[in-house]
Amino acid sequence: MPRFMRRTASRWRALMVTTELLLLCGAVFLATYLRFISHAEPLASYTTTWLLGARALLFASAIMLGMTTMGLYQIHLRGTRFGALIRQAVGFLLGTICLLTLYYAFPPLEIGRGILAMALFFGFTFVAGLRVLSDRVVGVEALKQRVLVLGAGERASLIEQRLRRQADRRRFHVVGYARCRSGGGGSEETVIDSGKIVTIDGPLAEWALINRIDEIVYGPDDRRGGLPMQDLLQCKQVGIEVTDLARFFEREAGLIKLTLTDPSWLVFCDGFNNSLGRRFSKRTMDVVASMLVLAMTWPLLLLVALAIRLESGRGQPILYRQERVGLLGSTFQLVKFRSMRTDAEKDGVARWAGKNDDRVTRVGRIIRRTRLDELPQLWNILCGDMSIVGPRPERPEFVSDLDRDLRYYSLRHCVRPGLAGWAQLRYAYGASRQDAEEKLKYDLFYVKNHNLMFDMLILLQTFEVVACGRGAR
Repeated sequence: MPRFMRRTASRWRALMVTTELLLLCGAVFLATYLRFISHAEPLASYTTTWLLGARALLFASAIMLGMTTMGLYQIHLRGTRFGALIRQAVGFLLGTICLLTLYYAFPPLEIGRGILAMALFFGFTFVAGLRVLSDRVVGVEALKQRVLVLGAGERASLIEQRLRRQADRRRFHVVGYARCRSGGGGSEETVIDSGKIVTIDGPLAEWALINRIDEIVYGPDDRRGGLPMQDLLQCKQVGIEVTDLARFFEREAGLIKLTLTDPSWLVFCDGFNNSLGRRFSKRTMDVVASMLVLAMTWPLLLLVALAIRLESGRGQPILYRQERVGLLGSTFQLVKFRSMRTDAEKDGVARWAGKNDDRVTRVGRIIRRTRLDELPQLWNILCGDMSIVGPRPERPEFVSDLDRDLRYYSLRHCVRPGLAGWAQLRYAYGASRQDAEEKLKYDLFYVKNHNLMFDMLILLQTFEVVACGRGAR
């Protein structure tokens, strides 16, 4: 398979988005023709206007927005084919609700109930068929990036441990692992299974070309021997990508692997965009999104406040304020609906919330599961203490311990903490030091790679987390 075709496969998501957009638009055109197939005059008047194209594009955009909300365009999505079909069905349902709302507000955009029903049926069938086909095509090894890993020790074995599933390897195929010399001149200790070890005879670039290698990942345990700079430079000159192991994990797993990262890599790599333009776009999104959410959920705010008052009685607080760590380590008072007893920490010792925590009230159990307890944080966002998307703010008592125990933990505070976040999408509720370490990998990925589009995708996919109750305690 020609190399350019394998590299096109690494951009499979962009191709999928374009193809599904065309298929969904085509579903509207097909439904329209079938609806008026025996009525020539209405068909001519309905299809000769530019309005049909606009209606088709609106239909496709709304459905794709619903599927985005369910995470169906996420590169790192894991799950079964049946699970993906359920996600697609829910995505179509959300898109339909969005369409009906728009049709009610702007009647000229409506395409008619009969056409809408047929378009939804055709669109669902087309998209499901495309995704089944794409899963089979992506599974073809000839369309994947062929990767050679320089290293066969503990660091290189992380690929086998953390990227072992088929869903993790949709875009690459590891041809093999090559032993590297250690700082003392001998070969490094081999951890990789011997059947996956390859022997390179002759120049590295020549061997890579013969074996159709697209990318070389450099990941030895001991780097004191120095980079094989001349060999790697020759590989670059013949068009082979050269990537270090930390960057490879960042791209394929959507996280920053702490054990592979050193300060120099963080200093010289791309990312950590904190320009004036980025700060302005993020703040604008925070204000607009929080105002919209507040406008849609204010009745729920009143109902939750009433439920807390009825359960706890007069004189008991409805809101709960707690000190949290924000931007650049500064502290602020986070506002939430009270979901625990007022004596939850009467001894003054800060504790993580546990599973089936007996300190949680009956109303609190419901609002924590549905995340309604976090809605008052919209006030923190409007005040500028928080952002709509970012790492979750932690208590100073926990931060001091985690900052001492975990490398780079303070980098989380380079951006404002958020109501939603990448770590919340990718990892369950954190209630221990080990959980905090795992979530830190995703938080650092967000801090390094955040942009407006990334924020919007996280915000949309947070709907699935809330709807399914994932991670709530």
